[in-house]
Amino acid sequence: MDQEEAGRLINRLRRVEGQSRGLQRMIEEGRSCEEIFTQLAATKAALDRVGVLLISLKMRECLAEETGKEAVASPAAVEKALEAFLKYARCVK
Repeated sequence: MDQEEAGRLINRLRRVEGQSRGLQRMIEEGRSCEEIFTQLAATKAALDRVGVLLISLKMRECLAEETGKEAVASPAAVEKALEAFLKYARCVK
């Protein structure tokens, strides 16, 4: 993983961290369940995006190892394929 990719991951995780603190604050303030659930869904989605990015990076790394080439497909193409797979996997549960 290069520095740019690591930086993207760190930025996303910092965003999740801020959302988590926001959830804690909302609970302490006694905010409505609907507001808390909305923020919780946003936090979960942000964390899921971190997972997708990590899996995407690993997929590209594994594909590159298999072919012996540095770049097999564009990062966007790998992420798009992964997202399609994950949507399908969620439906199959």
